[in-house]
Amino acid sequence: MHATTRPGAPPRARSLGLTLALLSAFAFGGSGPAAKPLIEAGLEPLHVTWLRVAGAAVVLLPLVWRHRALLRERPGLLLGFGLLAVAGVQACYFAALSRIPVGVALLIEYLAPALVLGWVRFVQRRPVTRAAGVGVVLAVGGLACVVRVWSGLTLDAVGLLLALGAACCQVGYFVLSDHGSDGSDGRKPSDPLGVIAYGLLIGTLVLTVIARPWTMNWTVLTADASMNGTSVPAWVLLAWIVLVATVAAYLTGVVSVRRLSPQVAGVVACLEAVIATVLAWVLLGEHLSAVQLLGGAVVLLGAFIAQSSTPKDPHSEPVASGGAQAVTGEVRPEDARA
Repeated sequence: MHATTRPGAPPRARSLGLTLALLSAFAFGGSGPAAKPLIEAGLEPLHVTWLRVAGAAVVLLPLVWRHRALLRERPGLLLGFGLLAVAGVQACYFAALSRIPVGVALLIEYLAPALVLGWVRFVQRRPVTRAAGVGVVLAVGGLACVVRVWSGLTLDAVGLLLALGAACCQVGYFVLSDHGSDGSDGRKPSDPLGVIAYGLLIGTLVLTVIARPWTMNWTVLTADASMNGTSVPAWVLLAWIVLVATVAAYLTGVVSVRRLSPQVAGVVACLEAVIATVLAWVLLGEHLSAVQLLGGAVVLLGAFIAQSSTPKDPHSEPVASGGAQAVTGEVRPEDARA
């Protein structure tokens, strides 16, 4: 389950990576419509987040023991994934929501694909294709329409910084998901299942301090929640959030990053906001406007353009650090784009 199907690989393998990325976007996108009824029933957003991460960590606990060698082989990777890809994204995003509108926070968080390209171009000093850059611009622009970023815009500096922190942590998710996947750093490739299991466990420990679950109204989970007028057992919604929107989402997401590349998978991940908006329309009765529908189409177009970019030179050498490989074209100065 390492990076054998990077750009330049056979179309079937690349299609599998894209399919996994789409499944991950759908799974992650389904968390909001399931979490909102729980929040409206009396749970704090941060408590829902803790339940989500802690529940997933319990489900994957057998993998923690099975891959215990990772603690010795890649402690830095596990700590970084838990702090950034799990706890950091969640904590910064929900903290930002307390100060700025949801749409603004979501848009800033999903600047991550552009930041991934910046990481690849300026930190790893590898070129990226025009197609990847165009895909990011289209995806972010379409996302702005989906979340209606112009509604209730407030320039709270702390809130904007927190949302940007969530975006940076999101970059950590894509880069760390790929790190050490091909063994190019001279060590055995890390198993993504073990990385996810330990990341969720570490994230749970960090979020326990932040969320303080002992203050939670636990009785909410024993009652029903209202989903657009329909009563749904709260535990069913929580099971969906844990098993689908977290366990399945992280598993398919990390494997897709390794089969595509961080920057391509990052752009496809923008579909999460589109999926979340559509599911909110269907399940919660939150109707979409024509502008939002148009924005969703633009996000799809951007994701398609980005994932369709393939290198002209399939034998380009891997990154020395074992991290993310760029979606590269023929390496010429005039082709390099940030």
